[in-house]
Amino acid sequence: MLDKTFDFTNREKEIYDHWDNSGAFKCGQRPDADPFTIILPPPNVTGNLHIGHALNHTLQDILIRWHRMRGRDVLWQPGMDHAGIATQMVVERQLDEGNIRRHDLGREGFIKRVWEWKEESGGMIFNQMRRLGQSCDWSRQKFTMDDGFVRAVLKKFVDLYNDDLIFKAKRLVNWDPKFCTAISDLEVEQKEVNGFYWHFKYPVDGEEGRYLTVATTRPETMLGDVAVAVHAEDDRYQDLIGKTLTLPLVGRKLIVIADEHADPEKGSGAVKITPAHDFDDHMVGKRHNLENINIFDEHAKLNNNVPEKYRGMDRFDARKAIVADMDALGLLEKTEPTVHMVPYGDRSGVVIEPWLTDQWYVDAETMAKAAIKAVEDGETKFVPKTWEKTYFEWMRNIEPWCVSRQLWWGHQIPAWYGPDGEVFVAETEEEAQSMADVHYGTKQTITRDEDVLDTWFSSALWPNATLGWPDDTPELKRYYKSDVLVTAFDIIFFWVARMMMDGLYFMRDENGEPEVPFETVYVHALVRDEHGAKMSKSKGNVVDPLELADKYGADALRFTLAAMEAQGRDIKMSDKRVEGYRNFGTKLWNAAKFCEMNDCFSATRDFDPTGASQTVNKWIIGEAEKAAHKVTQSLQAFRYNDAAAAVYQFTWGTFCDWYIELIKPQFFDETGTEKDETRKVAAWTMDQILKMLHPFMPFITEELWQKLSDNRETDLILAPWPEYNKEHVDEDAADEMNWLIQLISDVRTARAEMNVPAGAKIDMLVSGAGTQTIDAITAQKDVLKRLARLENIDTLEGQEPTGAISVVVGEATYYLPLAGVIDVDAEKARLTKSLEKLEKEIKSVSGRLSNENFVAKAPPHVIKENKKGLEEAQIKADKIKQALERLASMN
Repeated sequence: MLDKTFDFTNREKEIYDHWDNSGAFKCGQRPDADPFTIILPPPNVTGNLHIGHALNHTLQDILIRWHRMRGRDVLWQPGMDHAGIATQMVVERQLDEGNIRRHDLGREGFIKRVWEWKEESGGMIFNQMRRLGQSCDWSRQKFTMDDGFVRAVLKKFVDLYNDDLIFKAKRLVNWDPKFCTAISDLEVEQKEVNGFYWHFKYPVDGEEGRYLTVATTRPETMLGDVAVAVHAEDDRYQDLIGKTLTLPLVGRKLIVIADEHADPEKGSGAVKITPAHDFDDHMVGKRHNLENINIFDEHAKLNNNVPEKYRGMDRFDARKAIVADMDALGLLEKTEPTVHMVPYGDRSGVVIEPWLTDQWYVDAETMAKAAIKAVEDGETKFVPKTWEKTYFEWMRNIEPWCVSRQLWWGHQIPAWYGPDGEVFVAETEEEAQSMADVHYGTKQTITRDEDVLDTWFSSALWPNATLGWPDDTPELKRYYKSDVLVTAFDIIFFWVARMMMDGLYFMRDENGEPEVPFETVYVHALVRDEHGAKMSKSKGNVVDPLELADKYGADALRFTLAAMEAQGRDIKMSDKRVEGYRNFGTKLWNAAKFCEMNDCFSATRDFDPTGASQTVNKWIIGEAEKAAHKVTQSLQAFRYNDAAAAVYQFTWGTFCDWYIELIKPQFFDETGTEKDETRKVAAWTMDQILKMLHPFMPFITEELWQKLSDNRETDLILAPWPEYNKEHVDEDAADEMNWLIQLISDVRTARAEMNVPAGAKIDMLVSGAGTQTIDAITAQKDVLKRLARLENIDTLEGQEPTGAISVVVGEATYYLPLAGVIDVDAEKARLTKSLEKLEKEIKSVSGRLSNENFVAKAPPHVIKENKKGLEEAQIKADKIKQALERLASMN
């Protein structure tokens, strides 16, 4: 016997543990089936589940559960990323609490401490994923610092180096002066800050009293200036191009160059060029072969390349000193407030400095060519397709990829240096030593590069290294390439593109051709708050998915995310939406209780849907087939919202609201073959619903599957998916039942509009009905009278009846005499009063929305609420007008 409600608080964990312990999540149990593979984007070992994870993981799990039910040999490969800088930061913070620095422990001691932290606290997110029902093959968990993964990363580096695709060079990088490491663009957060433009005058050589004015938001960098750029077509400076200026405070000669980087419409039209400390300036410097003068050390303090006065100063202290000194020299023309973007380290919280330093790079331009072609040729498809443009734009303009990081936690670069700086790249120190011995002709001491590799360098191997590469394992042969990658748009560049490059470089198909890592890349939406604003801790609008799961159940959260996941449209998340789908689960539970109460599942289960004889049963069987077909088609096209809508509408609207109401009288009879058939059909349909809903709401569906029947052959998680069977669709039955539902709905609407008392039974007169409709009325007369609250149904003879309203369905008109049932004049007065009130409200809200001042000042959610209120008022007004028209039509 089912409980009153589904106890998700206790049962979700119990059901999950049952699945896990039964081995339901494991791959390899269907050796003759086609494989279906998804690789889980590896969360950081430091990570906690946020709403973006919840969406990403739920979309993957829907596909995994669906294909598992379709009989595929499913692998959802889980694992974690070692998250170099994030993890090192967490452990260093712990050490700080004990007044310990990592250098006190030494490299080996610190790394040991990180591993201890990982075993104690890392991977919390996996338990949180279990909370939401994600069915990964946990027996195959991988970690990017596992021995096998380390070997794969070393081989990748060495192979690329030997193929001249990895090189070391002095280039500009994003430098974090707090952590003293290069960081990726992804780890840089651009913040809008209030600052100043300082306008400095640089003296023109040989023309006393003439200056060229430049503006800068970073005065400290002027000490590294090597040129000033003007536009070639700027008439103001034509005579200065090729001449020199004297850099104040330093005395260095600056050449005036013509370059399109200078905008004549912006500021003075002249731009100071500091190639060693600005990415745009660096490109200008390359075009003009300018010197790079590095003025900062790794802590962003000024070094020995600046005048002695400023050496050792913090960059911001130097800024103040330089502005003061320029002002004292009369060379500060003006100071102008401005709002500008400043790059910050997303973890350190300090301003990032473009810094010239020796780093290791991947020749991404060369590797990108095959990855571009693979998408052009359709080997890998993006869904939605519009993201291909983003992918191409970045790949076709790709720069060398800086892969070295000045950290201790991570994959240490497999490069060793001889006493003269000669580099030896090998997978092991023994190999490197042998190479050095051959090179020098005698044994020499070699020293390993202290840097580690960028986290993305190792995670780019995720599709193949998790399956055993570089070894030719059975898993690699069977499950590579993966079918789908589900990801957010913000890592298309940093992860998706790099996996494409690595896959095509290292992997080969059975014909020896380069093989992409996945067939489809599904790029999902961003989850925003209910007003459409981006979530952030500072705004206080962050939605915690675990809190929602605790409050409403994981099923409700999962279904909400799926139902709102429309391609190309962000999700606006709110408690009310999740609560609404919790109510959907309650509706399902109550429908199951109805079936249980009426012994539907105690009937013989050898039911053949094609043998149904009653119209209502033929109809619901056909509707179930259509719904399953719609869900299948939608999931095949990654239209999650359409799939969720199809099963929702069938379950709530068709099955619960209509079928159950239509069949209730049959269960009042004690015996009969019709009752037995209906029981079997109701049970069969409920099973179809549970199967269709399982990928979206796995817990409640599994609970019902197991509780409703004792003779299941398998758990629902492994039950076969309902494949479309056209023979089960009876279009004649569908036409008749759809006609009946439409007629009942229209009569109910008309009654409500006319304010007919719910308990009042009224007559119906039918005019213009064809033979088929008359037959349907005869067959469905009892149902029609019961659900539309009718006393008599007769054929209209003669003229239209007086005091009646009408509804039209198909070719027939159905008159509802209301004389004596309602007070027509009183009803007209009531409706007219309501309409006047609504029209006044519509006028008021329309006035606000047409007021430019109101629209400019009001918060976006207030505008939205006003628009929604206006729309609802207009709909109500239209319904009242329709009701008044009905009243006016009464003779």
